[in-house]
Amino acid sequence: MIAVICSGGPSEELCSFEPFINREDVIFIGADRGAYRLLERGIRPAVIVGDLDSVTQNEQQELIEADIPIEIYAAEKDETDTDLALIKAISYAPEKIILTGVTGGRLDHYEAVLRTVCGLQQKYSDIVFEIRNRYNQLCFLVPGTHTIHDNLDYPYLSFFAYGEAVQNVTLRGVKYETTNEEIGLWSSRFTSNEIIEQAHITFTSGICLMIRSAD
Repeated sequence: MIAVICSGGPSEELCSFEPFINREDVIFIGADRGAYRLLERGIRPAVIVGDLDSVTQNEQQELIEADIPIEIYAAEKDETDTDLALIKAISYAPEKIILTGVTGGRLDHYEAVLRTVCGLQQKYSDIVFEIRNRYNQLCFLVPGTHTIHDNLDYPYLSFFAYGEAVQNVTLRGVKYETTNEEIGLWSSRFTSNEIIEQAHITFTSGICLMIRSAD
């Protein structure tokens, strides 16, 4: 199962929902205004989560009339609406959670999402967490070996250390290969690589933020 969460970021930065529509193994979750973004595209989420403080009264009425289950929380809370949607998605025990609508607009919410997803990826190693917008795919990698499949829609590949340096990094199947090198915490050296064939990254410690990008 794949859970697709739509949060309330700018409409133009949402990922394409085309690959997920009408699939029996996909559920959609609307985080606050993200639920209305889904309805605008003819997608009925399985559930709406949040405090609904970012939708107008008319939009909220449309969501109610759509007869979608709504889990409403108080506006004053420790978690963000996206945090709550992620917790809800995990309850379905999916193989992958894709999150969109979080990279545009407010930078504080974007940074909060990165921290939440990084923590969840370490806690739930059996679930792949991925952040997407129209031009990028982001995910966190834990120590080990990871296969990166070629994708012409996202030809550029970058790696960043998140929280601490990433040690003993070996890259294969890319334009710029490395052997047992370090991604420093403040380094941008591993930006904008390219996949030549099916690629692999191996490292022994640290958390690696991988970003695949279109031009």
